Amino acid sequence: MAHSSVAPQASLDGTHACGRIEIADVFDEFVGDLRYRALLSTDDWEALPLPVRRRFSKRLAGGKTIVYAGRVLETRMSRIGWWLAQALRLVGAPLPLAAERDQPAVVTVTEEIATGGQTWTRLYARRAGFPQIIHSAKRFAGPTGLEEYVGRGVGMALTVHVMGGALIFRSAGYFVQLFGRRFTLPVWLAPGALTVTHGELRDGAFSFTLDLVHPRVGTLIRQTATFREAVS
Repeated sequence: MAHSSVAPQASLDGTHACGRIEIADVFDEFVGDLRYRALLSTDDWEALPLPVRRRFSKRLAGGKTIVYAGRVLETRMSRIGWWLAQALRLVGAPLPLAAERDQPAVVTVTEEIATGGQTWTRLYARRAGFPQIIHSAKRFAGPTGLEEYVGRGVGMALTVHVMGGALIFRSAGYFVQLFGRRFTLPVWLAPGALTVTHGELRDGAFSFTLDLVHPRVGTLIRQTATFREAVS
């Protein structure tokens, strides 16, 4: 393709003779989102497979949404885990509500403009009834640098780790916000330790594993799923 030898005139606000170029758009495409990377050491970040790094560096500014489609391979839960999931309907049902196998699932991630975080929406098909929809918001704040809010002022702090090439999110305390104040739940009242593992598979697919383990009664809920980015 031939190029003109005369460069278009540009002003400091990014306006060219051929139209307006937003400086932010250049950074969106070439720099990406560094917020997850900032939560890890350089060695840990570079230990992740390249597709994982790219997935967690995608900039979602400007109302963009990423859609991941896949299947829940299995959801297992103890009797106590089932009762806990039902009780948490009061705060938006953030945990799977039933034991399921091989059901379709869709996850969308959108920038949360109000707080500068991300809104995650998960749709899980069920054998009976309407799909379960789980909403949560990841915010880059708090003592660990990352928190997840599930509704009604309930949330948890998260720490980020790398192990065996997988990206791991672990709960680091639960809290409730009421009347402008934040209250940390005591350990005896917490539902257990939550771990989410994001592992790379072949051909652009990745695994999602959720484990909720109580220190006294053991595993309450375990969910495994696989996803890949949906291409429109």
